[in-house]
This record gives sequence, structure tokens and C-alpha cells, in this order.
Amino acid sequence: MSPSAEVQGLLRLPNNADTAARVQAWAEANPVVLFDIATAIASGDGVWPAEAVTRTAHDAVGLVARAAPADVRAAIGEMLMGREVDHALEWLRQTGLLAVVFPELEATVHLVQETGRQHKDVWGHTKQVVKQAVRRPLVRWAALLHDIGKVPTRTFTTDGVHFHGHAEVGARMFDKVSQRLPFDRDDRRTIRFLIRHHLRSNQYSSQWTDSAVRRFHREMLPHLRDLLDLSRADITSKRPGRRKQILEQISALSDRMERLAEEDARLPPLPGGVGNAIMETFRLPPSRLIGDLKRYLEEQVATGALEARREDAYYVAHLARSGRVPGLEPEEAARIAGAGGLDDEAAAAALDAERAGDLAGPAPEVEPEDHDGDPERPHDGPAPCGADGEGGGGHGHGHGHDGGDDGGDDDDPAAVGEVDPDGHRH
Repeated sequence: MSPSAEVQGLLRLPNNADTAARVQAWAEANPVVLFDIATAIASGDGVWPAEAVTRTAHDAVGLVARAAPADVRAAIGEMLMGREVDHALEWLRQTGLLAVVFPELEATVHLVQETGRQHKDVWGHTKQVVKQAVRRPLVRWAALLHDIGKVPTRTFTTDGVHFHGHAEVGARMFDKVSQRLPFDRDDRRTIRFLIRHHLRSNQYSSQWTDSAVRRFHREMLPHLRDLLDLSRADITSKRPGRRKQILEQISALSDRMERLAEEDARLPPLPGGVGNAIMETFRLPPSRLIGDLKRYLEEQVATGALEARREDAYYVAHLARSGRVPGLEPEEAARIAGAGGLDDEAAAAALDAERAGDLAGPAPEVEPEDHDGDPERPHDGPAPCGADGEGGGGHGHGHGHDGGDDGGDDDDPAAVGEVDPDGHRH
């Protein structure tokens, strides 16, 4: 009989001393078996083993320190794939295993999310999100850890309970988790990205501009499917119609991104006059070089380094910074880039307009300080992801956003407005 089958058999053993002794012997030989029991619960019907098994596991939690961290992570990852994972997670908590491996999650137990009415704590919410998440490993890992930042960020005001900045704080906390439980580099970066940006898609509203939607698509693209699926799982509200409303909102965002991508694929990425602008600015004659520079710009657009169909000066300034224009002196390159790609006359006109107050400053990319992001209390100003040339005005709906991230470990100081998909004020 395979070890997994033996562990499954533990769930059917009687509640007696022999059962306790058997579990103790297994745990002493390999402490990871304690997590294998949780996997058996998750992959079965969710029923816990006899009290003798649970009590012995509780007494043996100290043995986990002897287990290889990679083995513990692998065992937990297998457990997370079970259909009854919420029951397995609660068993880990009752045995004390959760506190040993994830003190960040243990701290969410009894952490209330809202005052004034009965509601599940953050731990109860987390278990439900994991269970509702699609059964892909990285999405379930992100679901498990997505709200750990709520513990250090919880504040109380006359408006209720708030968790400002919990997504980015949670991402930094995950850095410490991943030091204890090693993930490979790509998996670690993906989980971190999903934790940090799990609020983003629920910020969407129909008032977002096309440019704002394109920006969201571009910034989230490497993990977009996982992010949207995590957002769908992160809806545990029992308010009538609330779940349906947010699911429709996420679907609308997904459909709009797909439509815009199809439209963009039929349009040239660069404006028609960019070739002439390159020749005029850099004083170049018509040649193969102009075509090479345009192809370089098209490649930059395709990778997301540049936006598509912007003004000519935008691309000219990028070329000046890129060092790809032969014979361009550093001083001249700096001058062109500093003028935003505009020629002397246009740059002077823009400067005069700015001094006269005719040019609006950039729209902020974060929620106002005096607004917590609650979708049921609209605020004036641009929605996150709408801070672009088209404005992006409108009411904030759902979650706030963090600003861009490349999936790595650097933290962007742009903070988010906090509200979870259930509408809790954060």
C-alpha cells in the first residue's frame, strides 16, 4: 500500500491509543506526514480523522522544525489543490500546524473585517477564497496569502474598519514567507504579483477610458488570467446581488480588454507621420535607417515598453534616449529627450502654455487620502489606471490599485485605495 493510501487510511482509524501511537511514530519518522493528513482531508470528503489523530498531530507540531522546508511547501501545495481545502486548512489551525508554518495566517483568526454587523473574520474569508479559487497552484497559493497584510494595516475610525495598503504590505510579508518556504523564482514572483495586485481588477468601471483599459491590460498581462480568476474567488459577500454585480464587472473588463486588443491588432502601432518626424528631428535623409528605427519602435510597442499610436514626439524622445540614432551627440540627445521630442518651436510653445497654467497636471494614480475606495461611495477624480493622456475620469469602483509592477521584488511607492470585493471599507 502506498504512503498516500496509508494516510487516507488514517482517516478511518478508530479513536484509540493504538491510532495515536501510529500517528506519533509516523510523525517522528517524517513530520511532513502531518501535512499529508491535511491533504487526505482536502482530497477526500472533508471529514476530519479521529480525535486521537488530531490530538497527536497537535502534540507533534514541534517536529515540523526537523522537516525540509521544500518538502513542507510541496505538501502544502498538494493540499491546496483539494476540493475540500477549507476543511483541511481549519484542521491545520486546530492542530497548531498553521501557527508554526504560517504565523501570518494564524494572526487573521478572529480579525474582524467590519464593525456593526455579523461577518466572518479574515481567516474565514481566506478559507472560502481558497476553496472558490480555480485549481491552479499559483492562484491557490495567492488566495491563501492574499490578505495577510490586513493584520498590520487594520485601523478603526468612525467610518469602520480599514486596511489601507494591505495588498502591498502583504506582498512584502510574502517575501518573508518565501524565505521560510522556498519557491522557484518564477513561482515566487507570480504569487507576489497576485497578492500585491489582487485589488486591481475590481476597481474597474465603465467610465474607464480605452487608454486606461489598455494600460491595465499591459501592466497585468503576464498574470492577467490568474489575476482575474483570483478576483472572482475573492468575492464572499452574502449581500443580495453583490456577487453577481462584481462578477459581471470583471467579465465586462475582460470583454473590453479582448475587444480593444482585437481592434489594436488591426491598426498600425505607430502614427503615420513618425518617419517624417524622425528625419526632421535628427536631420536624417530618407534611407533604410528610418525603416530600422521605426521597426525598433514597433518592437518596443509590441513588448509594452512603449504605448501604441501616441504623438510623434513621444517616439522621437524615446529614440533620443535609446542611443540608436547614429552620430547623435549626447548633448543633443539630452536636449531632444528633455523637450519630450518636440522641436524648439513646439517645446517653447508648450513651456509658455505651462507657465500660463493652460496645461493640466498629471492625474493622480491613487485614491485620494480622504477616500477609502468603497465602491458604494463614489469619489471625484480619475479612476486608477486612468491617469493617462485621456484622463481616465470617473468614479472608483471596487478595489484601488497599486501602480505597475514587473513581477519582481521592487516595491512601487504608489499606494492603493483599499476595499475588498465584498464592499468592506478598507
